[in-house]
Amino acid sequence: MAQPSAAEERWLEAARDFARRALPACEGPGGPEPPPLEAVLRCLRSAGGGDLPLGYSFISISDLQHQQCMPCCSHLTWSTNEFKEWAHQGQGSLPMQSPLPRTYLILVGYLTDGRQEHDAKLVDGCLYVKDNTGIIPCELLHFELEWLESLFLFPSWSYIPQTDRSAVGYVEILADPVPVNLPKEVCDNIPVTYLASAEPLLTSRIACKKRSKLTVAGELVRLGPLLCIHHKTFFFLFLKCLTSAVWVPVLVQKPNQLAWHHILQLGHRYTITSLSMTSLKKSGQRMFVTSVSSCLLPYCAEQVREQPPDSDLQGESTQSSSLETAEQLSGSLEVGVEEERPRSTKESKIISYVGTVTKILNGQAGLFLLDNKVCLCLAYHQLNFARGLRPGACVELIDVHLLQKPLVSFPFIVLGACLSSTVVLKSFSRLSTPYQPPASSRNLYLQLLFRYNLGMPLYLWLVSLLETFEERFSCFFGRHRLLRSSTHRNPGAAEKFLVPLLQAVVPDRVEARDIYNEILEKIHHCPLQKYLSLNPPCQAPSLSVVCCVAEEKSWEGFSPSQLLSPLEAQHMGTQELNRRLAWSYCTLSAESFQPRLILLGVLRVSSRSSSLQLQDKSSALPCVITHKDGSPFARTALIGSLLQVENYQLVVERFLQTDFPSWEHLANLEHVRGKKNSVYVQFCFEDVQVLHAAEGQIQKGLRSGNSSSLRRKADGSLTSEPETPKAKMLKLEDPKPDTHQDENCQGGQSSAERASCVSRLFVVTQKEGLMLRNYQLRREEDGEGWELQSSFQSTVLWLGRPQLWSHPRETGNLPELEETGCDGEEDLTRQEVLLLFMGKSLRWFPFLHLDGLYRFIVPCCSDLEVFDKLCFPPVPAKSLSRSSCPLCLPVQDTWHLQHETWVSCLTERQLAARSVLTGMDQRISSIPEILHNSFTGSLVSFSGEIVERTLCASLKNEKPFVTVGLRKQKGSLLAADHSLKLSVSAAPDSGVVMDIYIAATYLQHLWGLLPGAKILFQNLERKISRVLVEDGTGEALVLCKNQHVGAMLGLSLLEWEALQNCVQSRGRVSIQHGEATGTGCVEEPEDLIACYLRNLCRSPLICRPILLDFSLSRKPSKIPQPAPLQLRNFRCGEVEFVSQVGPRPSLLCLNVEEVEQGTLSYLNSERIRRTSSHCQVVATA
Repeated sequence: MAQPSAAEERWLEAARDFARRALPACEGPGGPEPPPLEAVLRCLRSAGGGDLPLGYSFISISDLQHQQCMPCCSHLTWSTNEFKEWAHQGQGSLPMQSPLPRTYLILVGYLTDGRQEHDAKLVDGCLYVKDNTGIIPCELLHFELEWLESLFLFPSWSYIPQTDRSAVGYVEILADPVPVNLPKEVCDNIPVTYLASAEPLLTSRIACKKRSKLTVAGELVRLGPLLCIHHKTFFFLFLKCLTSAVWVPVLVQKPNQLAWHHILQLGHRYTITSLSMTSLKKSGQRMFVTSVSSCLLPYCAEQVREQPPDSDLQGESTQSSSLETAEQLSGSLEVGVEEERPRSTKESKIISYVGTVTKILNGQAGLFLLDNKVCLCLAYHQLNFARGLRPGACVELIDVHLLQKPLVSFPFIVLGACLSSTVVLKSFSRLSTPYQPPASSRNLYLQLLFRYNLGMPLYLWLVSLLETFEERFSCFFGRHRLLRSSTHRNPGAAEKFLVPLLQAVVPDRVEARDIYNEILEKIHHCPLQKYLSLNPPCQAPSLSVVCCVAEEKSWEGFSPSQLLSPLEAQHMGTQELNRRLAWSYCTLSAESFQPRLILLGVLRVSSRSSSLQLQDKSSALPCVITHKDGSPFARTALIGSLLQVENYQLVVERFLQTDFPSWEHLANLEHVRGKKNSVYVQFCFEDVQVLHAAEGQIQKGLRSGNSSSLRRKADGSLTSEPETPKAKMLKLEDPKPDTHQDENCQGGQSSAERASCVSRLFVVTQKEGLMLRNYQLRREEDGEGWELQSSFQSTVLWLGRPQLWSHPRETGNLPELEETGCDGEEDLTRQEVLLLFMGKSLRWFPFLHLDGLYRFIVPCCSDLEVFDKLCFPPVPAKSLSRSSCPLCLPVQDTWHLQHETWVSCLTERQLAARSVLTGMDQRISSIPEILHNSFTGSLVSFSGEIVERTLCASLKNEKPFVTVGLRKQKGSLLAADHSLKLSVSAAPDSGVVMDIYIAATYLQHLWGLLPGAKILFQNLERKISRVLVEDGTGEALVLCKNQHVGAMLGLSLLEWEALQNCVQSRGRVSIQHGEATGTGCVEEPEDLIACYLRNLCRSPLICRPILLDFSLSRKPSKIPQPAPLQLRNFRCGEVEFVSQVGPRPSLLCLNVEEVEQGTLSYLNSERIRRTSSHCQVVATA
């Protein structure tokens, strides 16, 4: 024999090292024998034609599990061309998928059923490959019982890791393994009882314990799935007589026999020894059951001899036929009852099908797509581990239920496998597709399916809801927390969401699924037999979908003419018409959508928009939250909580850019130059259900009975590890890192100091609006120049001294309100501070309200003087003088605001705080008070209900909000020269109305300003506008040009052209209508044109009601004006009176329209109604 080469020596040395480490030594007569390396090498030479595979290397089970992270395959005897052909054929059904990459590894190990690795009660019926380093699950298409506990060389195999790297994968055995040692021998000449004689035993009245054990032979006609109930694994098989149609069930539940499930094949004949009989306690159904000594053998006529049963059992066969007749009669009666159901109830068909898995729709729910057109549902069949069911694998389905359109929104035909169905894996996938095993326990899909005994339509709806729920929120809380089952006595958010929905559609008394009857009854009954196509009763789509659907609904059938009444629109000028169309809204409720839409979202607050938001993975939806009693929402503890809202109002604000010349063109949408919209939602806190509470902080009054802690991670990534508690969480605030940490709190701290925090209690006495202020920062884009800073400020009163806490979660009580001095008297000091909120601290704007008690928490800090050190003299000084605060405190980005209570809710022990707060209450006035002549206040606070909102031109006497050169404020969808006018009344039916004007630049921070909303206005500037009463004494100087002169004179087109020709031939004619002294013009008596015009102007043709469109004329008039105030005599019938007339405004005529007296009276009455008893209130910061 030739000497091995150096390469072969190195290879053999590695092989010997592998054998010592991975292959167990066998026990011989003289003790442990060396590892069976020589036998392995002999197998390798035999497979390789006498040569050793030097290009391959041995791999242990442990190395395979921990070093191989990607799917791979190994083919020991294949050439490159053979492998390429094999891989190419595997891509036929899925050409876009990559084939399994080839590795050059040698796998050697023992086939086992796991009994030696685990307690016998925990054997799951799976097969494994093991060596000294570990054990790994495996799947085989062909298996023999004598292979168990034998050493094999695996020439062709694939390793499929799990998508979750924390768990091990499995091995697919692509070709029969090569035994390293000789196979075991089997016995022959077995006495059997044929099924024609054995079937009557199942109906015999003789006690089961009195019967001797039997050996039966027959053809396998049905194979049930491996079931695991109450931690016990078992399965049923059904053998048919070789000479008749008689068949009997056999229960296999012994741990050493569960591997039979991998051997049995439908249509094959088998012999089973040492069977006994048993019956179910509930139904009394009888069956054969294996004993510990039972054996499964292939049927061979030469090795068996028939042995009849005991003679005392022969007379029992007649009872079997009578029982069968009774069952058939019972079955026919049940069918008759079912036929009386509504015609929409469908009956599924039972078929067989062979197909290729093309997609895993939902592995946890047991949904697989076959041939890109059929959905296979294994949820009713028991999923086990679903190994091998990867895209590209071929499966055979026997006796499955065909259901067409069980769920209206589900796009595929469904094949449902029940417990009487058989699923056979015909070939493994050749593609590099992942494997994510379904959870064998704590699977919320299956638990809800069996708890409510759902039919296929409801189950598919449940799956769609749960899929969307997990996709939207697992990045916030982790999949494990969301899908936690109530078996832990603390259900997860998904179960809290789904259970009420299922209880609403499932009957109160749910009939439990009887799996034994489903398997054993000769007349088949299962949840998949009959079904009713389901229209989903509700939906919970992502927030991005909600916004898109709401936007579509708001523009469906929209026409600008809908926004204005014809009588009102026809008298509007161009500017007013387009301004009134610029801003409108549409409101939608849950019932506006089909099916009904449920809102789900994580409550967060944005420092960029300073608004509350509901957020999921797809988007964020701004929200306005109130209490039903009108009190403001301030529950900071809900930040980061997952909320469910079913009673809400979805608001779509629509913004139009139009250039309609007149109301007559409103139907022509070509004049619509641009459309934009913004969507937000408003709801009451009492209508909120908390599905998952952030950090375990859940306050009284919430409808959720359970909560769980939430540990946030520093990483703001959207990805998460589904099954691990260390899942990455999406940060609920802005993702930008904080680079300006407080040196007083962060530098040189010990671990104990980093866990501690400092807090200070305060009450809000005044809050100003959010606006751009002169806190100048460099522009973010280029770092050059300066821009104003969005900010707000609030005056607060410190309550007590700063407190040091060992952990932020301990800040629960209010010890500051109970502090006492040495003499026993209250020691609650009173100190006002002006808080400045900028940057990320703007997120606290929607939570801060008057008379609210709050606490600032400074994390990772132990310095009790941190608040005093950060205070500084006010800048700018003008801001301080207005607010009368001695010091300013900029609120840091890292500080947390925690709402504690309201002043009105303080307990008796905390009454000391009330005495300090005496006189701090802000006066809330009523609207009639403010409108009264005796009211003298300049800043007013009041509440009222919005009656009407109108977009109007900005007030001319107001300074522009944005200084010249400043860029347009981000987020504003309205032009800066617009103002919002709100007409507010004290009560819905009250005739007393007050107008409030708000600059458009404020509106991006104000949500919910809709008619019907009750609003509390604070610190608005009160202005009294003069109420004009039309008494016929008002005058205006109107400049008419060109064709407007003819229209004013009431001339036809021909008359106007003739008059122009006469005037142009001789010069200018000026006529002053009126009798004011010193204001008339002198004309020559002989001037016929002047006389004609003067008589025409005094005629009824000119003195008529008209509708005039005009603009203020900025140019000085050439016609002399009267004195600023002048007494004028007027006559009305027989009565003469004197009135003081002010200066006449100069107007430029834009259009002249004829109007009837009735229409003019209506317009005047509307103007008087709107202006009477009105007080102008301007919103200022």
